[in-house]
Amino acid sequence: MNVKFLNPFVEAAYEVLRAETGMDIQRGELRLEQGMYVTDDVTVILSLVGAVEGTVFYSMNRSAAVRFASIMLGEALQELDGLAQSGIAEIGNVITGRASMKLSENGYESNISTPSLILGKGASISTLDYPRLVVPLVTDAGAVEIHLALREGKRGLKTPQIAVPNAKAISG
Repeated sequence: MNVKFLNPFVEAAYEVLRAETGMDIQRGELRLEQGMYVTDDVTVILSLVGAVEGTVFYSMNRSAAVRFASIMLGEALQELDGLAQSGIAEIGNVITGRASMKLSENGYESNISTPSLILGKGASISTLDYPRLVVPLVTDAGAVEIHLALREGKRGLKTPQIAVPNAKAISG
């Protein structure tokens, strides 16, 4: 993975988590992982397409997710209900969006998908031949691991075009 893709995500995560929680963030030791990604209790997934392509996972245990959601919503939550789930997914979305803007400033324009949330520990997700750079972040609310399975893609974003058959070809 191109190291140029790491710093925008780390910077964005620091900015967003600090703004949303007011807490200090410590970065753990980076590591490179190959093979299947195995989910923790709560995993937010987003994809990038364009000059940077691949998948980003934000992984945390259930208690950290509840604490993050409680802090962001300003109320003491006891469970990871729909509102809390939405808040956690949005954190991943905002971090990835901000990182995408930083990448674009460095000439790597990409679009991001809407976030998906997987609840439950132990699901295996293949990133195929993409190795993952893992960035552990630790706060007083708990730890979040960012898994970056990214590589340089095609420059210039283009929407795939599918030929639409004309009416005669369909009826005829």
